Amino acid sequence: MTENPMRTVRVEKVTLNIGVGVGGEPLERAKLLLNRITGATPVVTLAKVRNPTFRIKKGDPIGVKVTLRGKKAYEVLTNALKAVNNTIPEKSFDRYGNVSFGVKEYIDYPGIKYDPDIGILGFDVCVTLTRPGTRVKYRRRARSRIGKKHRVTRDEAIDYMKKQFNVNVEE
Repeated sequence: MTENPMRTVRVEKVTLNIGVGVGGEPLERAKLLLNRITGATPVVTLAKVRNPTFRIKKGDPIGVKVTLRGKKAYEVLTNALKAVNNTIPEKSFDRYGNVSFGVKEYIDYPGIKYDPDIGILGFDVCVTLTRPGTRVKYRRRARSRIGKKHRVTRDEAIDYMKKQFNVNVEE
């Protein structure tokens, strides 16, 4: 008996993010790092709210991110999991089947050596898991809702990460 192909869980996208908090030189170093890791051009993220404690105004550049899909996403995710010893805390899974974890220092990432121009930086990895057919939720024409049974649950996300990437989930 084969499983319904529409029920299979898959990685839709992997987003790498570095929040610097300020523009200028630190932001350029973060851009360089994400470019080295992924080979893609990073996008600058802007502050959405004003925070006088950290001297941040709305619209200030405060970080960089890269979104990857397809084979490149699997490759980067596999290496990022190696950087954290294939261990993710259980609290990193949300109820919609998304997973987020951080790599403390980029030198833990396989194939990347320390660069004095960059210094020591860490980055966040966010994985979005979906099922085939989720596109109806986002398309312009004939937009539709996704039923509760078709959404990826937390337990399904944990099972998928354990089977597909051999991840240990800690409590």
